[in-house]
Amino acid sequence: MSELKKKALSGVFWTAIQQFGNKGIGFFISILLARLLLPEEFGLIAMIGIFMGLGSILMNAGLGSSLIRTDNPTQEDYSTVFFFNLIGSIVMYVILFATAPFIADFYDQEILTSITRWYGVIFIINAFSMVQSTRLTKLMDFKTQMKISIPSTVIGGLSGVIFAYLGYGVWSLVYMAIIQSAVSTLQLWFYTKWKPSWSFNKEKFNYHFNYGYKLTLSGILDVIFLNVYTIIIGKFFAPAQVGFYNRADSLKQFPVTNISTILNKVTFPLFAEIKNDDVRLKSVYKKIMQLVIFLVAPLLLIMVVLAEPLFRFLFTEKWLPAVPYFQILCWNGILFPIHAYNLNVLKVKGRSDLFLKLEIVKKIMIVLVVAVSFHFGIYGLLYGAVFTSVVGFFINTHYSGKFINYTAWEQTKDLVPIIFMAFIASVFVYFEDHFLKDKINYDALRLVIGGLLGAGIYLFLAVVFKINSLTELKNIIKRK
Repeated sequence: MSELKKKALSGVFWTAIQQFGNKGIGFFISILLARLLLPEEFGLIAMIGIFMGLGSILMNAGLGSSLIRTDNPTQEDYSTVFFFNLIGSIVMYVILFATAPFIADFYDQEILTSITRWYGVIFIINAFSMVQSTRLTKLMDFKTQMKISIPSTVIGGLSGVIFAYLGYGVWSLVYMAIIQSAVSTLQLWFYTKWKPSWSFNKEKFNYHFNYGYKLTLSGILDVIFLNVYTIIIGKFFAPAQVGFYNRADSLKQFPVTNISTILNKVTFPLFAEIKNDDVRLKSVYKKIMQLVIFLVAPLLLIMVVLAEPLFRFLFTEKWLPAVPYFQILCWNGILFPIHAYNLNVLKVKGRSDLFLKLEIVKKIMIVLVVAVSFHFGIYGLLYGAVFTSVVGFFINTHYSGKFINYTAWEQTKDLVPIIFMAFIASVFVYFEDHFLKDKINYDALRLVIGGLLGAGIYLFLAVVFKINSLTELKNIIKRK
């Protein structure tokens, strides 16, 4: 086995432990918080998500990605990016502090002024550790990242639950985020041992900035349009509706983010290593794309069928209005990871200009779809999101496929059989649950029976049709 493949498999293994440990603990914490807090309190935090996302994108300016794709970056490269991020974070916090009252006025929620100002402190905290985290990713040292992220999530999560139990309401979510970021930053400094030199090289900054600013503009567009539904719902509907939407989207993203992040975190530095070998890049990309859909599709479609008992079991009856939102969003989530992998091809090829152009085209499409679907209420917006995800898939695959000779049609042919198997498994679960739901009064039992049946049917079909992704998954587990 090649050294690169060993690093990739090891990276997948340690990132999987980090992701499932980190997100698993975070998910358990979110269940406790959902039981202690009200939907509208989650809605308030969701309302400022776009502003926090924009601040993070502007602060980073794509320089982290530039460091990862740069061959043999020096101490001066890292130090230059570090000080830019630190200064940028302070500027962003000052802007956020000053504009907080306008954010509160937009949503007609006075409390958002103080929430925004406190939450924004995370910008400065994270700026102290962005380069350390980037260096670990560049080195594909995901084991150390795992050792850092899990304790951070545990400490931050437990503090949030304690604050919620003591009656701090929405502030428990704010304090939880700040504590988690602070603990993570302290550990990154301790474990990485890297410290910046007192230097700022203008030439190196220009090199990284010229690559990164296009990714930054793309990221700004992405953050705005990822939050467009939260903005519209928050502006025209009650905070509780934002909470229901946010809870549905978060639960949908749980399997998607866990699985796709595990592979995406490894794929960018991996793609960067083989960026000049198009044949090898296509082969690796194809395997990763099929593997992530192999894992994501059945999880989401089975969750669609079992959504009602799932929400009641996890979050109690008060969250049931989020069920139909969740069922629609799951269809949107199936293709979500593939967007990132296609765009990673453009990034490692140095085509951040094309990356930006594609983002602009897709965002124009989203504006048009939102303008039409808004007239049909929240459900219209959600179905519109599914439509834009499908169209976005074909846009991304068309252009990225040209660089590795892997067309949109070829990618579709490789994915459809897997998604169809997941759909067949979910149909079996639907009829089973429909038959048993009046006979079983326990949601947990319904979830166990439906989940096992769906997984069994899906794996049976994968074996019968000799799906390659099943073999790849076995190899990853065997080789760790």
